[in-house]
Amino acid sequence: MSQPIIEARDLGIRFVRNRRRQLRLREMFIHRGGRQPSSEEFWPLRHLTFDIHEGEAVGVIGKNGTGKSTTLRLIAGVLIPDEGSITVRGRVAPLLELSAGFTTDLTGRENVHLVGSLHGLSASFLKAKFDEIVEFAGEQVQKAIDTPVRHYSSGMKVRLGFSVISQLPHPILLMDEVMAVGDAEFKAKCYATIERLLGEGRTMVLVSHNEGDLTRFCKRGLYLNKGELVLDGTMQEALDAYNNVVRT
Repeated sequence: MSQPIIEARDLGIRFVRNRRRQLRLREMFIHRGGRQPSSEEFWPLRHLTFDIHEGEAVGVIGKNGTGKSTTLRLIAGVLIPDEGSITVRGRVAPLLELSAGFTTDLTGRENVHLVGSLHGLSASFLKAKFDEIVEFAGEQVQKAIDTPVRHYSSGMKVRLGFSVISQLPHPILLMDEVMAVGDAEFKAKCYATIERLLGEGRTMVLVSHNEGDLTRFCKRGLYLNKGELVLDGTMQEALDAYNNVVRT
């Protein structure tokens, strides 16, 4: 079998609650000699080991706070592990916080070119695809494309973000509850786009609480609980294990 496109080995990351990064001068005088806020280390993920091969669609499930989104951010390289290793053999299209990369003072048009270029799309490609990107985002975005993004609704930002990121030719798709937003028409377009990308042989890691979406796209499931991998099996096996815990 070929090398995994994503390879995690004993992966772990440590966070600190209530960490005070800096103290302003005024705060130093006010709090000097007083009780300082406590810091508490915790591991949202630890001892996580798995392989994902090219062309697989894998669903990641678990309760809120069990490390699902953290796993995606480690794969994307947004977070650096404190333990173990994560190897990703291919560029990543991160369908995560879809509006996070926008500069709010720039227009939608300017943001399409900025975000696209930051992810490696050429100016000529973006020019050729611009009308298609904006049309996919919907009529509201089309009308406001030359308006600063700060005036967009959250839904408009997400639709434009998905439209740009879904154009990336990268082999790995990371999706975090992307289909939980938007109206029925937009969701249908998202589903069709994802099915097309998977049909092209892309690899996908999907975090979702929607069982319909998970079983529609994913044959394999990773069930996380308290930051550790409880089960790596078929998507239905992972859902059954998770639901058994939720019901008890």
